[in-house]
Amino acid sequence: MLAAYFDCPGGPENLYVKKVMKPHPGEGEVLVKVSASALNRADLLQRRGKYPPPKGASDILGLEAAGSVAGLGPGCKGQWKMGDAVMALLSGGGQAEYVTVPEGYLMPIPNDMTFVQAAAIPEAWLTAFQLLHFVGKVQKGERVLIHAGASGVGMAAIQLVRLAKAIPIVTAGTQEKLKATANAGAAAGFNYKNEDFSEKVLVFTQGSGVDIILDCVGGSYWEKNLNCLSTDGRWIIYGLLSGGEVHGDLLARLLSKRGSIHTSLLRSRDKEASNGHQQFDLKIDAFTEDVLPYFSAETSPHLQPLVDSIYPLHEIAEAHRIMEENKNIGKIVIKMPA
Repeated sequence: MLAAYFDCPGGPENLYVKKVMKPHPGEGEVLVKVSASALNRADLLQRRGKYPPPKGASDILGLEAAGSVAGLGPGCKGQWKMGDAVMALLSGGGQAEYVTVPEGYLMPIPNDMTFVQAAAIPEAWLTAFQLLHFVGKVQKGERVLIHAGASGVGMAAIQLVRLAKAIPIVTAGTQEKLKATANAGAAAGFNYKNEDFSEKVLVFTQGSGVDIILDCVGGSYWEKNLNCLSTDGRWIIYGLLSGGEVHGDLLARLLSKRGSIHTSLLRSRDKEASNGHQQFDLKIDAFTEDVLPYFSAETSPHLQPLVDSIYPLHEIAEAHRIMEENKNIGKIVIKMPA
């Protein structure tokens, strides 16, 4: 089969399409013929040699995929049959023509959705769902500040905050991105490049601040984050785009707000860690039950994955360049050869 590959860490130019062995589904695994996969920041980090796949995972790039069931391993419980349209979050291997997935990690694709749209769901939406409900325990009426509001996770989080009857506030770096977040349901949005988002958030919330911050930026935002965090607020860090170093009295400021810091990574450390498996199964079950139905066209509120652009597999390097330059609004999808 064909797969996205790189021989040594470096820039997008190191990527190429390579013929590799097609995987075989093991015990309790399903073989999926991939139609589309989406790009994530973790793929860029892995390509640079900074985010190795967990033990036992495929070293092919790709943390999510949508396609159809093409084979069933021994011990499958019969919840999937050949030809079923499915999508999944993966520990690796999505940017290839076939991938194997534990059967409990698969989710059905809603009837009226294309493989390209479905490929934009697993990583971004499960991340946002986990951060809001399992880590942040968002409540009705709470205010949630979402950094990188026009990213895949950001656009999913805006819609999920609305679904939870809470109030999404975002930051982004261009007016075009802020407009897209408003269309997705953001109650307010601030351009972090030319305004102090913490001051604007305090004005918008009439001085009370936000209850939850979803932060993928890290170090450089700590002071502004604490400035606009409400008393008893939850600051959730799930990425460090600006690095992890903090200079200043973070703990005293956090204590004065009775605030809490939570951290979260969706990619499992170890494919074999059974407790991690069980927790992850729970999240997928909850997401399938509580969120997936709202992607169907006739539902209200209606959830929608946002696809920025589509690249064929052989243009994978160009797709990486676009994400590296921060040009995308929503998800970049990689289409497999038909």
